[in-house]
Amino acid sequence: MSSLDVDPLNPQVLERNYDYAQKNVWLLAMWYECDVQQMLELLAEHEIGLSRNDRLQFGVDYHTAKRELHG
Repeated sequence: MSSLDVDPLNPQVLERNYDYAQKNVWLLAMWYECDVQQMLELLAEHEIGLSRNDRLQFGVDYHTAKRELHG
């Protein structure tokens, strides 16, 4: 029996994990063992939208990262 390898950086996996983390960037960053800025950049790279609470707290940084990545 083989186990399936799951890429945590796959956009679908990342989005599902964001859902599991109750759409909380800070909690997801802890789960991925990275800082919040890195997590915002990762979410922006894959165009995964932030929850309302995360937009209020991290919206500027998210949109800056998105603009830098996508022009």
